[in-house]
Amino acid sequence: MAVSTGVSFLLSLTLSIVLFASMQMFRVTLAEQQGLTILGGFLGSNLFIALLTALNNAENIVFGGGFQASVFPEVAICLGLAMFSASLVHRVSVTTCLVFSLVALFYVNRISSKEYSLPESASSQYAGTHKSKKFR
Repeated sequence: MAVSTGVSFLLSLTLSIVLFASMQMFRVTLAEQQGLTILGGFLGSNLFIALLTALNNAENIVFGGGFQASVFPEVAICLGLAMFSASLVHRVSVTTCLVFSLVALFYVNRISSKEYSLPESASSQYAGTHKSKKFR
């Protein structure tokens, strides 16, 4: 069940705040054991996805529908914020946050490509209208 852009913005912003607050409340616990530092990076990765969703929804509200997030500045800003929040937990959490975030970004891009790409017939019709020039 899909929600509107405004509701999605509020939900992802709320989730971002809750994730950041919980990472700060439990940072001593997350830094105590090796497995928990990896969990801190995973939480940072979830924060990255929630921040990216909130930022993209805010841009869609302000600039109109169809606005797409790009690597710079949207992804870089959200990744930087998520890695900074993971750095407040532990050094290892920053590294695992980066790895988990890049994997999550790959799958988000893959899902987005399947959902919003042009159908194959439309792209092949467009490709057939251009004539190639041969240079000698």
